[in-house]
Amino acid sequence: MIRFLEPAWLLAVIPVLLLAAAYVWRTLHRRAYAMKFTNVDLLKSIAPKGIGWRRHFPAVAFVLALLILAAALARPSVDAKQPLERATIMLAIDVSLSMESTDVAPNRIKAAQAAARAFVNDTPMNTRVGVVSFAGTAAVVQPPTKSKDDIIAAIDRFQLQRGTAVGAGILVSLKLVFPDVEFDLRNWNPRVDQGKSAPIDRVQKQKDKEPPKPVPPGSYTGAAIILLTDGQTTTGPDPIESARIAAERGVRVFTVGIGTEKGEMIGAEGWSMRVRLDEDALKQIATVTRGEYFYAGTANDLKKVYEGMSSRMVLETKEMEVTSLFSAAAALLALIAVGLSMVWYNRIL
Repeated sequence: MIRFLEPAWLLAVIPVLLLAAAYVWRTLHRRAYAMKFTNVDLLKSIAPKGIGWRRHFPAVAFVLALLILAAALARPSVDAKQPLERATIMLAIDVSLSMESTDVAPNRIKAAQAAARAFVNDTPMNTRVGVVSFAGTAAVVQPPTKSKDDIIAAIDRFQLQRGTAVGAGILVSLKLVFPDVEFDLRNWNPRVDQGKSAPIDRVQKQKDKEPPKPVPPGSYTGAAIILLTDGQTTTGPDPIESARIAAERGVRVFTVGIGTEKGEMIGAEGWSMRVRLDEDALKQIATVTRGEYFYAGTANDLKKVYEGMSSRMVLETKEMEVTSLFSAAAALLALIAVGLSMVWYNRIL
């Protein structure tokens, strides 16, 4: 939809409309004079042939050019998607032992790595990407950088471990987005019962500084987190509480669930357990932060998810002024009007 920033442009339209009215009046006056010429055969012999309606085309094109030029004075604008000038995307990826399951070919972790590599290659050059891995704890694999080679090398370095600390993955990613804000990860117990997560402190009060004031969820357009996991939280901070902290900073968390809905039996060295995807928690994380939840049951699904998220996070809708386009269109129409008038009538309009 086109919006005009300067309503006073309507005043410039008035002279153009008067000019159009004068042309119509002159055309009708000529027609009345022609009707008084009684020798029709002689009139046909001396009048130019094949002109008909086209004699009005140069004048109409010129009037349209003036109208468009008048509209250009109003600084027209439209909503357009444009790349963010400073965008940071954090990839928080589950590296728990269950990611070795083969229900997603060739296995979950390799499918996740392949999709993440494709995502990184498709991001604009001015986008910074960071990588965090989480299992029993969360670790920074690659701080945010524009170097795609470094990001892909970090993705290839994943090492599988026990445990699933989804909340820690969110908080460590958030810490990389806001290095000056302290998140207390020391007061949670990593040895809680399976399926339960420990409470965490809110944002710590820094020395001589007040904690940052909350902002509307999803309002921070400079960064986003993509969280991929295949199981339930078994340790670490409460993921929903971690999501609320991200929401208070305005950061959206896009969650991706990978694997089968029924879960998988995993085990090694005398132990085994069934790992199920906690879709409810992932949906709630996305809802709290104004992100989105995606389910990826196959490697192809996962690839499509990552392809679709690129435009959601590195593009934003901005108001773009299109005055230059209006001016160019007006100039083109004026040139066409003058050119046709010279060719057809050997005069300028």
